[in-house]
Amino acid sequence: MDLFDYMRDMDKEQESPLASRLRPSALDEVVGQEHIVGHDKLLYRAIKADKLGSVIFYGPPGTGKTTLAKVIANTTNAQFTQINATASGKKDMEEVIKKAKDNSGMYGKKTILFVDEIHRFNKGQQDYLLPFVEDGTVILIGATTENPYFEVNSALVSRSIIFELKPLLPKDIKTLILRAVNDEEKGMGLYKAKIDDEALVFLSEIAGGDARIVLNAVELAILTTKRNDDGFIHITLDIASECIQKKVVRYDKSGDNHYDVISAFIKSMRGSDPDAAIYYLAKMLYAGEDIRFIARRIMICAAEDVSNADPQALVVATSAAQAVERVGMPESQIILAQAVSYVASAPKSNSAVNAINMAMEAVKNENSGKVPSHLMDTSYQDAAKLGRGIGYKYAHEYPKHYVKQQYLPDEFVGKRFYIPSDNGYEKTIQEYFKYIHSEK
Repeated sequence: MDLFDYMRDMDKEQESPLASRLRPSALDEVVGQEHIVGHDKLLYRAIKADKLGSVIFYGPPGTGKTTLAKVIANTTNAQFTQINATASGKKDMEEVIKKAKDNSGMYGKKTILFVDEIHRFNKGQQDYLLPFVEDGTVILIGATTENPYFEVNSALVSRSIIFELKPLLPKDIKTLILRAVNDEEKGMGLYKAKIDDEALVFLSEIAGGDARIVLNAVELAILTTKRNDDGFIHITLDIASECIQKKVVRYDKSGDNHYDVISAFIKSMRGSDPDAAIYYLAKMLYAGEDIRFIARRIMICAAEDVSNADPQALVVATSAAQAVERVGMPESQIILAQAVSYVASAPKSNSAVNAINMAMEAVKNENSGKVPSHLMDTSYQDAAKLGRGIGYKYAHEYPKHYVKQQYLPDEFVGKRFYIPSDNGYEKTIQEYFKYIHSEK
């Protein structure tokens, strides 16, 4: 590197966006992703020991994929080379492979190749890399926002460890914001800025787990805000909202407004008004409500208010809860909207709620009935000598796969707990009960 290259790199470092300057240079500076970089986790140990094999980092934007690659670059003794799949072709890869072979042959030094947005490589480009990953010419680090099991060559995937990065939590975003405001070396500490608590909370929750967009907003706020008479730049809630181009929605997660909105959300689904339910969903999402919290409420509503009137409602709600864990925002809003509109539009019943409430009350307040002897376990030797299981009728041996026999304890014979409604599939359940109980 000559003097001009050095000066060019220095200028680039000083003029690069805050999100880039703030990237940690050491593993212990990484914020979030404890599930893969915690001190007892495989990735942390492999990086520390400089024994990293080929890996693919998969996760939403702004979660730290490139950051982890840079940390590895600063930690490893291997030659680190970076290319971006959107701007690199086969010729670029051929040059990388040639240098990697030279480093290995002449200096006995490994080469780590970081391919950002690896899913952008076509099949031919990915196939070209495969033999060199396989024989150890390069150690591959791929980064992708797309599911690698669908978008990356299966042979490359099988030779790599997949690490999924999750959207950063609000507490992680807060840490990064404060570091950006106060750090004089990498951040903007020399500008003497302060951020109000309201603005800090707003930015950390509106981020949707993406650190980059929030750090860009913090940088813009500091660079465009005049100093107060006390000599400090104050980042207020209004300034933060303007710089991230998001309107402040008055929604205090610990206050009455939070409970009012979630109450209206649930009651709208229960009341079969998908338009209102979607509106309150949007309000919560805009305010940065935890998508996992929202998904849990949809699942509860599906079981409590829809129940067996449409058994698929809980399936849809549960699938949505699993999907938002994997996808993150902003796409999760579509998944949640689908689940909300389905649950709100489904026929309603609270029969399951009534059934379990009555059963719990019976168990709590009445004598606990003894299990009828013919239903007792017979899996152990000499059970029959104790009268266990004698007289039990196996339902599948009878017409309609049903036979009348006592299942409840003696004390509760004739007691009804589950009484299906006339709505949706529960009407079918009613008809089935009439069918199996009908006289021949």
